[in-house]
Amino acid sequence: MFDTLSDRLAATFKSLRGKGRLSEADIDATAREIRIALLEADVALPVVRAFIVRIKERAAGSEVSTALNPAQQVIKIVNEELVGILGGETRRLRFSKNPPTVIMLAGLQGAGKTTLAGKLGLWLKGQGHSPILVACDLQRPNAVTQLSVVAERAGVAVYAPEPGNGVGDPVKVAKDSIDYAKNKQHDIVIVDTAGRLGIDEELMRQAADIRDAVSPDEILFVVDAMIGQDAVNTAEAFRDGVGFDGVVLSKLDGDARGGAALSIAEVTGRQIMFASNGEKLDDFDAFHPDRMASRILGMGDMLSLIEKAEQTFSQQEAEAMAAKLAKGPKEFTLDDFLSQMEQVRKMGSISKLLGMMPGMGQIKDQIQNIDERDVDRTAAIIKSMTPAERHDPTIINGSRRARVAKGSGVEVSAVKNLVERFFDARKMMSKMAQGGGMPGMPGIPGMGGGPGRQKKQIKQAKGKRKSGNPMKRKAEEQAEAERREQAAQAGGAPAESPQNFELPDEFKKFMG
Repeated sequence: MFDTLSDRLAATFKSLRGKGRLSEADIDATAREIRIALLEADVALPVVRAFIVRIKERAAGSEVSTALNPAQQVIKIVNEELVGILGGETRRLRFSKNPPTVIMLAGLQGAGKTTLAGKLGLWLKGQGHSPILVACDLQRPNAVTQLSVVAERAGVAVYAPEPGNGVGDPVKVAKDSIDYAKNKQHDIVIVDTAGRLGIDEELMRQAADIRDAVSPDEILFVVDAMIGQDAVNTAEAFRDGVGFDGVVLSKLDGDARGGAALSIAEVTGRQIMFASNGEKLDDFDAFHPDRMASRILGMGDMLSLIEKAEQTFSQQEAEAMAAKLAKGPKEFTLDDFLSQMEQVRKMGSISKLLGMMPGMGQIKDQIQNIDERDVDRTAAIIKSMTPAERHDPTIINGSRRARVAKGSGVEVSAVKNLVERFFDARKMMSKMAQGGGMPGMPGIPGMGGGPGRQKKQIKQAKGKRKSGNPMKRKAEEQAEAERREQAAQAGGAPAESPQNFELPDEFKKFMG
């Protein structure tokens, strides 16, 4: 959603790099480009004006004029101001001292409240809570059925005493759900309310009646991030009519301009608390303003990537795999490779994971063109092998490759390529586990040296070059012989020539 904005900002900052000092004209030009980028991203005009004023004030101040790298300092200012308009610090849920904690969802029809109720329930369940979903949308056709299906998929309880489709009193259902949750020992109640195609008096009155009946600890306004500036108008209407404590952005994986997300917190004064960025129930997480600002500026989001890895990989499995790799490359089998690949797949889309890494914005098109089905094809090839072949892929000859290819529905060349890639990956992973660094990454501390660096070191170790002129070379050899003879007559040890020089053992160990 923020791709266009990210590209425009990246182009703006690129023009600043290499300048040792920024003039007032440079700052004005940069501010103008940032203003255009934000307006094109559909950010609200009052937000853009305030944002640009703050950036120009800080960029003209001492923190930029005295900085060693003014361009980086401007990027830092933009990053901090982006974090500010996105809400500042991460806003956490408030839990009631006396359970159950009541969370009420409000918003227009089609914003994704019902699906988000299931996502929020699954997210809270993963944190050790026992949530229950309450069906108070009794107007929309099959809304109760949809909530029941979503709750079943999420593995959480649901309270739906009324059939819906215009039948039942939503206020009574909401009120009765509190006693039901207490009896069934659910510590969180998530109330899914009805929406409308637009703001009207009946919608506001019903939402206000449900609010008064259950006294929610949190009222979350669910907004479709794809509807643009109307999201801000709707948020202001709900804030004034019903009131809400936090915002939940849905459909962040869309391709619409994401200005609503950058506007809503600044305009309403309510922070964005959660973000939904996919169709699956686990495509949901807490909203971190600093991480979102980093993504917009193309700096990646390593903290979210690490959190996903920690949720997917167990510490025991990671330690066992590291110990196995440290013993030698042959200890790592295709079964282990398949297990690791399936664990990564559980973290989500490969494209999204790569997009969280810093610098990946430069190869955005290649990342988006990744075929997620390649992982499934690789798994099918490995599962078509015998246990002996998975343990020792070197025994896979031509006839075995043909059998595996036929069993997995791929070409023989695909099997051959997989085995070759596996051998290369095994060597690299084993070297990294033993502390050798990553091959092919010269010049990076702790990452080892690539082949080019090794050749350079060998070339440097050859010592002083001999002259190509025969007369000059002969004179150099005579001078070297005289120097050795003088050293021997003086009782000293023969001086070592550069060709025969060797480092002490301690230095050899240090240099690896």
